[in-house]
Amino acid sequence: MGAANRRRLGSENIRGKGERMADEDVQAELARLRAENEALKQKRSGAISMKVSEKGAVSVYGLGRFPVTLYQEQWRKLLATADEIKAFIEENRSKLKVKE
Repeated sequence: MGAANRRRLGSENIRGKGERMADEDVQAELARLRAENEALKQKRSGAISMKVSEKGAVSVYGLGRFPVTLYQEQWRKLLATADEIKAFIEENRSKLKVKE
């Protein structure tokens, strides 16, 4: 792409075969995307959500970068040991890191 074309693309965005998006449209779209991005950030900050995965497992979102996904029998087994897990965490508190 030549320098003249690059300069021209600075104020206009090529959409398709020669179609150009007006600068106001680009700014409006940018504002809409920023608002959508902020809404998504607000939605995920601190909130835990769940969904059924494609393979029929339970995925829990909001604990870290990736979801925690287990099948229902695995969740039941894990939840049945909740008191043991809490005790283990308490006993090893000095060795464990805190991630917020």
